[in-house]
Amino acid sequence: MSQSSDPAAPPRFDPRAFFALRFPNHGNRLGVAYRDHGEDWSELEQPWRAELVGQEEAGVLASGPILALMDMASSVAVWLKVGRFLPHATLDLRIDYLRPARTGQTVIGRAECYRLTRSIAFVRGQAHDGDPADPLAHVAGTFMAAEAYW
Repeated sequence: MSQSSDPAAPPRFDPRAFFALRFPNHGNRLGVAYRDHGEDWSELEQPWRAELVGQEEAGVLASGPILALMDMASSVAVWLKVGRFLPHATLDLRIDYLRPARTGQTVIGRAECYRLTRSIAFVRGQAHDGDPADPLAHVAGTFMAAEAYW
């Protein structure tokens, strides 16, 4: 987590440092990795792996790893918008699959936290496998802060 210029201020959330820790969680087991971020958005990736295929004969990545990728990208976007790691719960995460991921391609998930209220964060995003103009899924979700306020 990076430091602010104010030594008394808590460190701002740093997704690079967070993913470098490689916690023993489902994201680590799936192989989800950091790609990029901004003040209110994050971009993660899910490399294609044979053990994540849902349709073996077609080599199509299962929907579960894509949903997990987008849930994580959304959470990271919330932490970036808030400026710190804060436990929160996924209240709703709608995913609209537009097409299957291409066999052998890394899936890239980008999410943006576009609004914060006192206790709810709103996110939107998309997943693609190389061309953002040809998404394989869109997501929209809400997250609730574990504390009273962000």
